[in-house]
This record gives sequence, C-alpha cells and structure tokens, in this order.
Amino acid sequence: MAEVRLRRADGADTDRLVEVWRSAVEATHHFLSPADVEGFADRLAHDYFPAVELVVAEVDGVVVGFSGTADNRLEMLFVDSAAHGQGIGTALLDHAVEHAGVEELDVNEQNPGAVEFYRRKGFEQVGRSAVDSGGRPFPILHLRRRAVP
Repeated sequence: MAEVRLRRADGADTDRLVEVWRSAVEATHHFLSPADVEGFADRLAHDYFPAVELVVAEVDGVVVGFSGTADNRLEMLFVDSAAHGQGIGTALLDHAVEHAGVEELDVNEQNPGAVEFYRRKGFEQVGRSAVDSGGRPFPILHLRRRAVP
C-alpha cells in the first residue's frame, strides 16, 4: 500500500477535488442520473466545499481522496475510483474521527459499498430518511459511531 499523506485542502485543490468527486460518484452512485451528477458537481465549489473543513489525501503528490467535516459530522468522503481499496478512505475516516471528533454521518442507502465500509469502521444505523436533504428520492441512512467500552 502506498504512503498516504493527509493535509488541509486549499483553493488550488478545488478542480482536482471535483475530479475525484466525479470519479467516485460515477463508480458508486449508479442511482444518480447524469443530470443529477451535473447538478451536484455545479454546486461543489460554491455551496458544499465552503461549508466544511476539507482534508485531502495524497499519494505521490496526487490528490486521490478527500473528506469534509462540520460540527462532529462527516459531511463527505470521496476517493478516486482508481484508488479504491488502497486504504485512502480508512485514512480519511480515521483522521476525521481523531481530529474532527466525527461521531455521525449520513450515507446513501443505494451505495452499499459505502454503507458496509462505515459499518466495518464502527458506525451503526440510528435512522433513515426516505429522501435526501433536497427532497429527492435517494434514501439516506443516518449513522452514529458506536461507543467504545
């Protein structure tokens, strides 16, 4: 496994973050139409990224993933599809838990790989919404980190 370097994102990362997001979404969010993907992509830099603390994961100087946190919540975690299975998501999630105090997150129910990833990492379902925050028919699972005895 390649060495993963984590750092805070800066403005110069924005275009690459959108590329990573698009790669991850196209590989895992098969329930989204091309119009849905474009709608979200158009809002990333101006609406979503400024609302969170962004951390990027680099391998050999290339950004391959990122996470965004706010108020003890993981709001986003995306890994370039070419880097899936290399520990990038684990590194980002571990950092978010340890440094941002992440206790909660939401995940698309229709993304079973992500649901399983978070369950393996100690998160359990505490609720479900039939629609996403925009009222679209994309069910959301609400997860909370299990208490460590």
